[in-house]
Amino acid sequence: MIGRLLRPVLKLVLGFVIVSVAWVVVYRFVPPPYTFTMLGDRLAGHRIASDWAPLDRIDPDMARAAIAGEDARFCLHRGFDVQAIERAAQRNASGGRIRGGSTISQQTAKNAFLFQGGGWVRKGLEAWFTVLIEAIWGKRRIMEVYLNLAETGIGTYGVQAASERYFHHGAGRLSATEAARIAAILPLPKKRAAVDPHGFVRRHGNVLARYVGVVRASGLDRCLRS
Repeated sequence: MIGRLLRPVLKLVLGFVIVSVAWVVVYRFVPPPYTFTMLGDRLAGHRIASDWAPLDRIDPDMARAAIAGEDARFCLHRGFDVQAIERAAQRNASGGRIRGGSTISQQTAKNAFLFQGGGWVRKGLEAWFTVLIEAIWGKRRIMEVYLNLAETGIGTYGVQAASERYFHHGAGRLSATEAARIAAILPLPKKRAAVDPHGFVRRHGNVLARYVGVVRASGLDRCLRS
């Protein structure tokens, strides 16, 4: 009796594993054409601006700014930064603004394969896809997909579209300051803009612009270097 009940569950789990692994393998070579987040924006009536750019056609300071702002240990961890998670938990327990401990790898897994929200179910799926992309893609592909799928404004996705929207040139010509300003809006892209930034975006962007050189000099981006 128990075996009969377990059999369809095991088939379902096996099917999910096969499909998810195949999905990740395809995206190792093919740019993700659309995401659930883009669909949500589209259903909300927003036009979608997204222009895929290979990593070697994006100024290296953009990846450095993302590392400085989002995941300083990107080249050191295997998808999950335990130290960052522990620090976020401590800050959240002490009250104040809630902070997350998600790595760039986790954010990429969510952006490419999943949806916003969803609580612990989505978090569990995110962890699974994070393990897969770390194993199948490697760091350069993860950063490439992240920089192309990250929301950089209402209806705007990826640093190429952001660079064209805010600075009127391609991502290959970003200055350290411009890259830092795009990185500064990543945590709240629907509420921040990189053009004529003020308040938090200006302050945080200025800090990230200074740290771009630190990331380069200390080799925190070494996993991205050809």
